[in-house]
Amino acid sequence: MGRHNSTETKKRKRRRRIFWFAIFPLLLVAGVSASYGTYLYKKAENMMGGAFFDDRGKSDLRDKKVDPHIDNVSILFIGIDESEKRGFSDNARSDALMLATLNEKEKSVKLLTIPRDSYVYIKEVGYSTKINHAHKYGGPRATIETVEDLMDIPVDYYVRLDFEAFMAVVDALDGIDVDVPYAFSEQNSKDKAGAISLEAGMQKLDGEEALALARTRKLDNDIERGKRQQEIMKAIAAKAASGTSITKYGKVIDAIGDNMRTDMTFDEIKAFVDYAVSGNLSIESYTLEGEDTRIMNSQGQNIYYWQINEDSLADVKGKLKEHLDIATYDNTEMAKPAGQEQEQDETLEQAP
Repeated sequence: MGRHNSTETKKRKRRRRIFWFAIFPLLLVAGVSASYGTYLYKKAENMMGGAFFDDRGKSDLRDKKVDPHIDNVSILFIGIDESEKRGFSDNARSDALMLATLNEKEKSVKLLTIPRDSYVYIKEVGYSTKINHAHKYGGPRATIETVEDLMDIPVDYYVRLDFEAFMAVVDALDGIDVDVPYAFSEQNSKDKAGAISLEAGMQKLDGEEALALARTRKLDNDIERGKRQQEIMKAIAAKAASGTSITKYGKVIDAIGDNMRTDMTFDEIKAFVDYAVSGNLSIESYTLEGEDTRIMNSQGQNIYYWQINEDSLADVKGKLKEHLDIATYDNTEMAKPAGQEQEQDETLEQAP
């Protein structure tokens, strides 16, 4: 089948999902805060201590645990659809996934957006389904395992954050400058239809407006939305790393608060201060190309998936491996055919 088009997208009942991957710049903020006096240092340290949760140790694809002060590392950013309105469920599906590789020598970042509807094998449940189901059935651990199987590279760390923190961070930075590609109206964070309206062009967005831009796909598709989310993340990174934002770091740390979980220690977070102060941080973005497909499940439902293009997958794998300076791992035993049995509870799945 062909790619998304606006007509087909409008016909689908949109799920209320959101992107909030401002997380990498927040790591930079936490790291830089360690260099600006006792108050910010303790504030960042306390925040990271409360957010720390590690139930897996090192990646199975590493001989030993990495040290981000000297090693190239990878971080998986997991956005989950939990909030007060949605009951703060730990079993929420992930709304968006971004895999970042960081090259310590170059002080560069490669950032891969993984479409949430990607049809992949999830070892946790033993069949192929949408990648966003991995978090529902096994939290960050199952999500990490699934991404490692898909990309054939180690995931050294994860960061999980909800969308309310994203909005608070943008507001704490007094907004971000983003080039809005087209005029549109979108629901707000309280799901009020048409509450946010934006015109096309470069403009300063507050938290609600940035969220609306990140979540909309009325006029395009999930791949284009992923690209917009990457641009929003870059805008936050630029604002967070600017000298004028140093006085706002306290508010940014407060915005993260209890809304983040990670397996990085405060000492590991501080390793990223060099990326923030290098003055020439490079962030290169990728996505996984593919096409729309529908697969019949055991209940006779014709379920939508994003079928990843194998050539695109291989190309991105190679670039991320080169960036991490790692050899190719043999995960042929992990690979499953495209026709692997689908999930049995697809009745819970809403069309995108």
